Amino acid sequence: MRSIAFFNLCDILSRNNLLPSTKSVNIGEQVVIFLHIIGHNVRFRVIGSRYYRSTETIHRYFRVVLRAILKLYKIVIRLPNKSTLSKIKNNPRFYPYFKDCIEELDGTHVRASVPLNIQGRFCNRKGGTTQNVLAAITFDLKFSYVLADWEGKYYLADAGYGIRNRYITQYRGVQYHLKEFSTQGPEKAKELFNLHHSSLRITIERVFGILKKRFRVLDAEPF
Repeated sequence: MRSIAFFNLCDILSRNNLLPSTKSVNIGEQVVIFLHIIGHNVRFRVIGSRYYRSTETIHRYFRVVLRAILKLYKIVIRLPNKSTLSKIKNNPRFYPYFKDCIEELDGTHVRASVPLNIQGRFCNRKGGTTQNVLAAITFDLKFSYVLADWEGKYYLADAGYGIRNRYITQYRGVQYHLKEFSTQGPEKAKELFNLHHSSLRITIERVFGILKKRFRVLDAEPF
């Protein structure tokens, strides 16, 4: 994290009365401790030795900062626009087929380090421990809440979500990753729908790729 981003975060937490300084630990040190732990997966005991604090103090302020960070959603989360998105409205491949689509929905697995006694809950099909994360994103590569409270609106999702209200998935048993202008282009209406569905839904794959690449870079840099 760059210095300006760090100080901006501390300022936001302070201005919104989410994180106060104390006599023994100021806001900057609290945030540094929190970021060091989540950025490098360091134990409280190790952090305590580095910052000359007791393990109890590190644990207490980690929880304090975590609660403050979680409250930031009121400031940084914006509800999606109800009108048809320009990316869909201005593209004949997507409009009017997806005119009521508001966002994309998908899940991904993020590597998780958890205690041995609960690793069974986080074991994935490849044998590793991961956290299964569900997300909804806008078409300008921003994360948002998963909300579906507007009549007639829905999320694009893949076949893993099944057929349910407010989710539009591709047709099963029909080719999905076709090329529109190739010799093996879509021949039926369902194949054409799947082609357009795939072309529009690729945005969420890009977002997860950008997010994971960003944190791989952070892991390689010293704090």
